[in-house]
Amino acid sequence: MKADDATLIESFLDMMSAERGASINTMAAYRRDLMDFAGNRAGNGGSVRTASRDDIKAYLALLSKAGAAGSTQARRLSALRQFYAFLYGDGIRRDDPTNAIEAPKRARPLPKVLSLKDMEALIAAAQADKSPEGLRLLCMVEMFYASGLRVSELVTLPLSAARNRDGFLLVKGKGQKERLAPLNKSAREAMRAWLAVRDAFLPQRARHSHAERFLFPSRSAEGHITRRRMHQMLKDLAFAANIDPEKLSPHVLRHAFATHLVEGGADLRSVQTMLGHSDIATTQIYTHVARDRLAKVVEAAHPLSRKRPKS
Repeated sequence: MKADDATLIESFLDMMSAERGASINTMAAYRRDLMDFAGNRAGNGGSVRTASRDDIKAYLALLSKAGAAGSTQARRLSALRQFYAFLYGDGIRRDDPTNAIEAPKRARPLPKVLSLKDMEALIAAAQADKSPEGLRLLCMVEMFYASGLRVSELVTLPLSAARNRDGFLLVKGKGQKERLAPLNKSAREAMRAWLAVRDAFLPQRARHSHAERFLFPSRSAEGHITRRRMHQMLKDLAFAANIDPEKLSPHVLRHAFATHLVEGGADLRSVQTMLGHSDIATTQIYTHVARDRLAKVVEAAHPLSRKRPKS
């Protein structure tokens, strides 16, 4: 990859961080995608700065031939659109080569969702463990299901979140955007029980370290419980609840929160606000999930849906 291309990519990433508040994960994804394209251009004797529309089409065709999923191709094209819009806006290029390039079609898979029965079994299994670790896990599960938090949002919650009022949490989501997330009575009770044993999880001299400021402190380098550890604990809880561990993850709990709200009659705008979605089209997928689940219920239970014996 040419040094000039690397410089342009880093300038773009600096802009995304400073002006748009892009998260670390988002920045890493953009860097990977743009570096891959830059490597492709260098391998063909070209550069990112001078890439044409045909060059980008050829790159996407190469991804398709290599078996890349439609979602991967669409993500790469999205990164390129953002990048070339930046170059055009800053006068580095006189045109945007991504114009008129259609995104690859991709089927959007419906999210995995736990049934209400599964959710009740999960909470019951968590409630059965009265140890400090059990109280911590119950608090996390209750908060996931009550608030629809992302795992990154939950593990980095500050201790001040425990001082919520009127049953709401102030959450910083993607792009540092703030929103209010609901916290029901059972989640608040689980939080109170957790706070009573929280100090046992503080590292030595934590009162003088950054771990003290997190609701879920840890001896990890980050000072809070990690996302990987959160995944592991949920897998263990799934076993205890007699639920397939492959069905359970922090994001599945977020999906359960949203789907069960929609099934209960909540309007999409309210669900969108609680999830922190910038586009309601993202939230609309939960109407499809709810509709599919209802269709299966009708098919299984309605008298006219049952196969009649041949006479």
